[in-house]
Amino acid sequence: MTTTTMNNYTHQTAPTQFVEANSIRFAYRRFGKTGGVPLVFSQHYIGTMDYWDPTVTDGLARDREVILFNNAGVSSSSGEVPTTFEQMGANAIAFIKALGLKQVDLFGFSIGGMVVQEITLQAPDLVRRLIVDGAGPRGGQGMELIAQATGRLFGAHPHDPPESVWLAVKFSPSAAGQAAGREFLKRTHRRQEGRDPEVNDKVSPAQIEAIGKWGVQQKGASDYLKTIKQPTLVVNGSNDVNIPTVNSFIMQQNMPNAQLIIYPDSNHGAHHQYPELFVEHATLFLNAVTTTKEGCTHG
Repeated sequence: MTTTTMNNYTHQTAPTQFVEANSIRFAYRRFGKTGGVPLVFSQHYIGTMDYWDPTVTDGLARDREVILFNNAGVSSSSGEVPTTFEQMGANAIAFIKALGLKQVDLFGFSIGGMVVQEITLQAPDLVRRLIVDGAGPRGGQGMELIAQATGRLFGAHPHDPPESVWLAVKFSPSAAGQAAGREFLKRTHRRQEGRDPEVNDKVSPAQIEAIGKWGVQQKGASDYLKTIKQPTLVVNGSNDVNIPTVNSFIMQQNMPNAQLIIYPDSNHGAHHQYPELFVEHATLFLNAVTTTKEGCTHG
């Protein structure tokens, strides 16, 4: 695929491609400005490539190549969903290496935020920078209850249409938050050709089991954060109903080179509620020469 062709693709038009690694056929899409360090996106619970926000993906693709993929067992990728984030991270590393990439930036949202931590721990030389959004550390505060919260949010009562569950899960209950949520849902339908199939019934139980294992409270569970030396941008909403926002503070305080953004009047999907602002902040962070001192965030 030529650079020109890649540059011409967008969230709506990038074809779904496949690569094999670890006996898994990974589905992925890549688009944006080539030549620099690509940004690999790691998705949330039961989400596919079509659950990403085109305003965010296309916005970030203006400055860099963006790679979306389905991890093992999710949607158009083969294999089975592991029941640990460690194995999901290992599968993601195999996928990235199968593309022949030597270094990447990572953006993980929700459970994807746990997966990118694992990728960084297991293959630190592969990762230049990471964005951890709406996530938390192993054994974080209140995280032993996430599996329960997920079941309650998604299974308590039917939503009509079903996708309106995301308005409660990702967006503030305020009028502004819900309006932003409805706009987000519209944007996710922009791509009509070559959409991903919805996940099968095996995905949710496996992912919930992984969430439960990650949330186990034990002494020293989050000590590993101190070993993640890469520049990290931690992002969350002011009141995350899935993964308590305090966990974002815990990560920022314990990662040696992390900065934190909390968006106002927002929930688990703050980057969907403020997509243009998030793209601006993420671009500043990814283009920065250094993030070790305040003020040195210019490319």
